[in-house]
Amino acid sequence: MTTKSAGIVAAEALELAGLIVPTPDGIASRILAKNGGGTVTLFAFDQGQSLSEHTSPYDALVLTLEGKFVLTIGGRPVDATPGTIVRMPANVPHAVEAADPSRMLLVMLRDRTA
Repeated sequence: MTTKSAGIVAAEALELAGLIVPTPDGIASRILAKNGGGTVTLFAFDQGQSLSEHTSPYDALVLTLEGKFVLTIGGRPVDATPGTIVRMPANVPHAVEAADPSRMLLVMLRDRTA
């Protein structure tokens, strides 16, 4: 997976598709915003690419922009298509697989008091 870490410019409207270059047979990511409250990361997955099952100590939101993802959350498959949002609870095992070439925003919600 390739990761580009560069924030987005304030007070400008940017096309999300132009902020990331998909990687053939891979996964590309770009951190758009990061602070004590969490991160917003843009991902581009090629068809069939996946993130294996893992956990996170924070809730996460997946906003599907393009394509189709199959998220497995606590052993339950969830189809995520453009325009949908899915919450992955903290400490629950989850995995991500791209059924098509796909893009998503991942919003990690950190507890500022932790």
